[in-house]
This record gives sequence, structure tokens and C-alpha cells, in this order.
Amino acid sequence: MLVSRRSRVATLAACATILLATSACGDDKANEGSAQQVRLYGTDGNMLNSYPAELKERANLVDGMKGTTPLTPLPEEFKSRLRSVNPALTDYLYSAETYDAVVIGVLAAQLAGSTDPAAIAKQIVGVTNNGQRCEDPASCLALARNGQDIEYRSVSLTRAGFTDKGEPATASYATLTFDGQQISDGKTEFVGAGIESAASTKTPPKPKKQRPGANPDQEPLILGGLLPKTGDLSIAYPPMAAGAALAIKEINAAGGALGKPVTWIDGDDGTNPTVAKATVAKHVGAGVSLIIGAGASGISREVLPDVVEAGKILFSPSNTDASLTDVEDNGLYFRTAPPDSLQGRALADVILRDGSQKIVIVARKDSYGEGLQATVRDELEKAGIPDDRLKLMTYDPPADAKAPPVDFGGGAKEIKEFGADAVLIIGFGESAQVIRGLADNGVQFRS
Repeated sequence: MLVSRRSRVATLAACATILLATSACGDDKANEGSAQQVRLYGTDGNMLNSYPAELKERANLVDGMKGTTPLTPLPEEFKSRLRSVNPALTDYLYSAETYDAVVIGVLAAQLAGSTDPAAIAKQIVGVTNNGQRCEDPASCLALARNGQDIEYRSVSLTRAGFTDKGEPATASYATLTFDGQQISDGKTEFVGAGIESAASTKTPPKPKKQRPGANPDQEPLILGGLLPKTGDLSIAYPPMAAGAALAIKEINAAGGALGKPVTWIDGDDGTNPTVAKATVAKHVGAGVSLIIGAGASGISREVLPDVVEAGKILFSPSNTDASLTDVEDNGLYFRTAPPDSLQGRALADVILRDGSQKIVIVARKDSYGEGLQATVRDELEKAGIPDDRLKLMTYDPPADAKAPPVDFGGGAKEIKEFGADAVLIIGFGESAQVIRGLADNGVQFRS
């Protein structure tokens, strides 16, 4: 898949090169004498149906905005199950990844025969590789209780399992487009990425068979949430929370783990290190074995030392910062979201298909924003876009809800002077303030 996609990117880059000289690859260039118009692009942190509400009365500004997100085509049946726990759900971003993180963690505990995080961690990669294929909590738990190696496949994990580093070897990305103020399902396209042979082939410890009634004093497995109920990423919380709730519901309906119902303790990461650290401390005190989160890569990076020191597992459904692949974690960090080394290629593809000539990449100043920004830049340069036609900019996200909003007036002027015809915005809910700043300072968007 990657070979064919790279060929397509190379072709698009050649077209972009011709555009620079002749403008002959299409009619997207603004007419001579008219104001410079730009195309807006986004990423997984802002390509949600809930995002336009961040712009309030200016919600129409997102019309035509395109972007990518890690997303597998979700079966309607799965969406219906999610709505059974949250009937008001309108977005599904990272719902499948959250569901799978919870299920994989519980299956690993069942195979380990223990609530000890160290023992569970040794089983997590193996849950997704080289065993008996199963695709739902009930059938997988039945196999695990019988001491059977399993290979879990489900809504977000469809092609290959985890790498030795504890993250997906392959991924599916969706190209999304706002049509008016809603993402158009009819315009959504999917593309695969990654290499199946990168999946781990290591053999995990031998599973422990559960004998009914063998250990009546067994403590229940406790999972703790570290999801963005508040803060810049709170727009992504509803589908993630629904994914976790559905997984716990279905696991316990199938008999739970280790002979007991699995306990879930809710928790907020606040898209803020201080809030997240306090939540981690509460979970540690409550005897949580597995923490599901954090939502943002930067928050996970901040709390991971605390989690590792406490000997717990951090399992994120939405961290995409590529540098987290090699983070010091003592074997206790996992994720169901693919690294941005894959998303960067998908984003470059989307931008090049529109024949963009001068591209600005605006990112929130943290490990997620700056990491993905660098990856997209590298992919565009590999595809033949000259360095002098790329501009990188960052902004400081608000420290908390009481902080002043992002002021991007100066940045808007730089973008106009640069003559950009494409602006990629890498951020969360607060990035809507960047779009507002651009519009307020005369940058015109193409729909």
C-alpha cells in the first residue's frame, strides 16, 4: 500500500512543480488581481463535527476544510452499540481505539491471571499476535480463560497486531471534508498505511488457565480513565468515553475478568499536566492497574514518569506523537492509535492532490503539534516541494480555561505576506481561534 501511495505522491509532486512554473495543473489558483485565497487543512485534533461550535457565529469558516485522522470504516452496528451508551453521540473519533485499548488490557490481565501491571504488560502485545483469532470480548475471554493464546482483531485493529514497541503495525486513515458545518460522509476516503511484517513475533508468557472458583479472594481488575473531559481536547471526549463505557459493559456482560466484574474509575486529564498528574495520583491510590489515556500525546509524556514510578500501565487510545515510540517507559506504555510518522504521509498526500504551491503549517507548541508539523514538512519536501515554499509557525495553547485566547493576528499577517495558498492547522479545540484570527485579518478561505 505504501509503495503505491508514494508513487501517487510523487506524481502529485510533479504536478505541483509544474504549477509553480505554469499554473497548468488545474483551476484552483485565484484569478489574477483577486485577493489571495487559501485552503484550510486540519488533523485528528480538529476534524470533528463538534469543531465548528468552537467558532460560534463564525462556524461557516470551516466550510471546505479538509484533513486526516486515524480511522477505520466503522460498521453501523458498532456505531449503534456506541449510541446505546450515549444516544447524543455525533462523532466517533478514537471511539474504536478506546474500545480496543480497554478490551486488550482486560484480555491481557485474564491471560496473565493477575491484576499485577507488570504481568499484564507482558501479555499486551501478544494479545494482538500469533494466536487463535477472535473478534469480540465474549469469545476472546472464553479462550483466555481456557489458557488459549489469542489474536484479537476488532474495529480499530483489523490488519496486523502490535509491534514490539506496543503500537499498531498498520493503520487506516480517513480523509475528511467539511461540507458546510458538518463532515460529509459522502466525501470521506480511506487509505491504509504501515507494514504488516512489523508486527511482533515474540512469544508472550504462557497463559494461565482459570479454574472456576479457584481463587475466591481474587481482587477485581480496576481500570482508570485519563481522558480529556475538559481542556483543549474536550471536543474529542464524548466518543472516547463512549468507547470505554461500551467495552466495560460488554466485558462484564461476558463474565468480567479473573472471575470478577471489571471496575472502571472515571478520570479527567484536563488536557493539562497538573490536572492529569492529580488524576494519576488518585488512580494509584485506588489500586488501578491500567490507566486508559491520556488523550493528548504531550499529556502522556508529562505523566508517564509518575505512572512508571508507580508501576502502573498507561494505555492511550489517541496518542500519535511519533517520538513516543521510543519513550523511556519500562515496558509500561502502549497505544492503539498509530504514530504520526504514518499520518504525515497521508496529510502530505491530501495537500498535494489540491495542487498547493505555498504551504504554511501552523502547530500548537507541544510534542504532538511540533512532531506532526515536522513529519508533514519532511513528507512534502520528499515529494518535491521546495523549502522556500514551506513555512512553519507555532502558537502557545492557552494554559487553562481562564487564560486569554490564542491571538494569531501577527501570524495572519505573516501568512498573507508569504502568499500562502494552503494552511494546515495542527491543534485541538483552541485551534479554532487561529482560524478566527486568520479571517479577522483578511485571509480568505476557499470552500
